[in-house]
Amino acid sequence: MKSPYDVIRRPIVTEKANLDKERHNCYHFVVPMKASRQEIKEAVEKVFNVKVEDVRVMIVHGKVKRVGRSIGKRPNWKKAIVQLKEGYSIDIFEGL
Repeated sequence: MKSPYDVIRRPIVTEKANLDKERHNCYHFVVPMKASRQEIKEAVEKVFNVKVEDVRVMIVHGKVKRVGRSIGKRPNWKKAIVQLKEGYSIDIFEGL
């Protein structure tokens, strides 16, 4: 079994994620490509000691970048949007 810290790689702190947190109590995380919704839910509940209502996942495609004549591509990555139940919050985001 994977450690919960292997499933949640890092939080995403952007303006859109911050608005989502304030309006809908949703938090954004970068997760491994093979992580399932159930694994993400269990990991967030164990690490942050909260109750999860819903998990949405999406694959963000990497951008094509150019340096001179050579063209490269950034890797694809997976984003999880976790909605917590009413009354719960994650404290590490509150100070940001």
